[in-house]
Amino acid sequence: MEDIRYPIGKFVFVENVTELDRGKWIQDIVEAPSKLNHAVEGLSGEQLDIPYRDGGWTIRQIVHHLAENDMLVYARFKSALTEDNPQIMAVKENLWAELPDVHVPIASSLQLFTLIHERWSILLKNMSDKDFTRTFVHPVSGVWDLNKALGVYSWHNRHHIAQIINLRERMGW
Repeated sequence: MEDIRYPIGKFVFVENVTELDRGKWIQDIVEAPSKLNHAVEGLSGEQLDIPYRDGGWTIRQIVHHLAENDMLVYARFKSALTEDNPQIMAVKENLWAELPDVHVPIASSLQLFTLIHERWSILLKNMSDKDFTRTFVHPVSGVWDLNKALGVYSWHNRHHIAQIINLRERMGW
């Protein structure tokens, strides 16, 4: 039985990242805003406030989370490219998802997500192989190179968008 928390499966790290892997992941980053917009298109405020699973985030929380997460991720990439092994900020995303701004309409987060991805995509497409070996230090999970980060964040966007799509399918929306 499929675990609805992980509709595309759990993330599996690729040991030897190829140019083909990176190209696919960059394309995922490029396409994520249109896929997210399509996933939430036509949903009412009431539908946006339904959790994708019992005990899970609402669609509204997922949309805001994606924008907030990728805002941080873009900064992580820029830091890794301009500093030697920078320590990045970890956040308590579950607590962020409970703050009052989570109740605002999703339009601003959709716009932010689109604009971040526009800039991030340009950065990614212009990075060299050597750039992808640069690293940052996450205070909980340790050292990440940008190859690993790109793979994780490509999966992260597809993962959350699939949660929304799967809920829509289950609810017949």
